[in-house]
Amino acid sequence: MAVSLPDLLLPWFDEHARDLPWRRPETTPWGVLVSEFMLQQTPVSRVAPIWAEWLARWPTPAALAAAPQAEVLRAWGKLGYPRRALRLHAAATTIAADHGDRVPDDLDELLALPGVGAYTARAVLAFGYRRRAPVVDTNVRRVIARVVHGAGDGGPARTAADLADAEALLPGTDTHAARFSAALMELGAVLCIAGTAPRCTACPVLDECAWHAAGRPEYTGPTRPVQRFAGTDRQVRGRLLDVLRDAPGPVHRAELDIVWSDAVQRDQCLLSLLDDGLVEQLDEVRFALPGEAQTAD
Repeated sequence: MAVSLPDLLLPWFDEHARDLPWRRPETTPWGVLVSEFMLQQTPVSRVAPIWAEWLARWPTPAALAAAPQAEVLRAWGKLGYPRRALRLHAAATTIAADHGDRVPDDLDELLALPGVGAYTARAVLAFGYRRRAPVVDTNVRRVIARVVHGAGDGGPARTAADLADAEALLPGTDTHAARFSAALMELGAVLCIAGTAPRCTACPVLDECAWHAAGRPEYTGPTRPVQRFAGTDRQVRGRLLDVLRDAPGPVHRAELDIVWSDAVQRDQCLLSLLDDGLVEQLDEVRFALPGEAQTAD
C-alpha cells in the first residue's frame, strides 16, 4: 500500500466523524461499556437518548448494580434483546464488587465480565482507555475485506484472522491506534456500507482500495440471512415484556394472553422469558419482572 491507511483515514475522520455522545472526551470507560452493550444489533439513533438517560441515572457501575433488575428492564425500554440489560447489570455488579467500581483496563479481566466478549472487551480498551487494541465489528471486517483483500464483503467471522488483519493496520501509538479503530468503524458505517451502493466516490482511501482497483467484483460467498421481525418469537417476547414494563407491579395472566392470539407461540415465549430470568412467576396466574415477586402481596 503506497500510503498508509491511518494517514488517509484519520484526517477524514477528524473532519467528518459523527458527534456520538460516547465518543466525547468526557465519557468514562463505564460510559463506553454501557454504549457497547446498547449498540449490539441496535441503531445509533435509538441508543443515543437512552444511553444519556442511563448515564445520568447510573453514572457508575455501583449505581447500576444497586438498582433492582425490574427498574433496569424498564429503563432499557424498546432497545430490544433485553437480556443485554440483565448482563450489563451483572457486569456492573462484578465491577463494583471485584474491581473497586472501576471498569477493568486489562483484556482478560474485561473478558471475564458477564456479557463481555472479544469485541466489547477490546472496544472498551480502545475507546474507553485509548489503548492500542484491534476492534473488529461487521463494519471493520467489511472495510478490511474490500480495501486490503479486494473482496466485496467480509464473509463469515474468523475471530483470530480478523483480529490479526486489524492489528496489522493499527498505528504504533495508543492514542492514534484507538482513533484509527474508531475511524475504520465510521468508514464502514457511513461510506463503505454493505450491499451494492457503497459511497466510493467520497471514500478517503479509494485510491488504495483493492476492491475498487479490481472493478468491485460481486461478493459470492456465504451471507447472513436477513432477520425478519413480524410474527417471530422476538416480537411476541417484546409484547409480553411491554405489558410487564408498563405495569406498576405484577400482572395477571389474562393481561398477557391478550397480546398474541397464537396461544402455543405465546406460551412458549413466556416460558423462554422465565428461563432467561426476564420474568418471574408468582403463582399460577401472576407474573412480574425480576425482583418484583419478592415485594408483591
